[in-house]
Amino acid sequence: MFDYAIFLAYALLSLALVLSFIRLVLGPTLPDRVVALELLASLTVGFIGVAVVATGRSAYLDVALVLALTAFLAAIAFARYLEKGGHRVDD
Repeated sequence: MFDYAIFLAYALLSLALVLSFIRLVLGPTLPDRVVALELLASLTVGFIGVAVVATGRSAYLDVALVLALTAFLAAIAFARYLEKGGHRVDD
């Protein structure tokens, strides 16, 4: 039962990664692409979390934490860039 749950988690995360990658490539505006990139980072953190649960190696949690913090700071920087009058296609 545990193996099925891990497999299902990997399958759903993979599907979400493919869909967000499609949004990243096709996103009509720059904010759409940035949100898709943020989602890719979050899904990667999810992959790492599932890997930690599956393998029991807690050392990967540090990697997930750093990746999540980096993605958060990138989102904040992009929002600040847009607030300062950065390039926007949707105006």
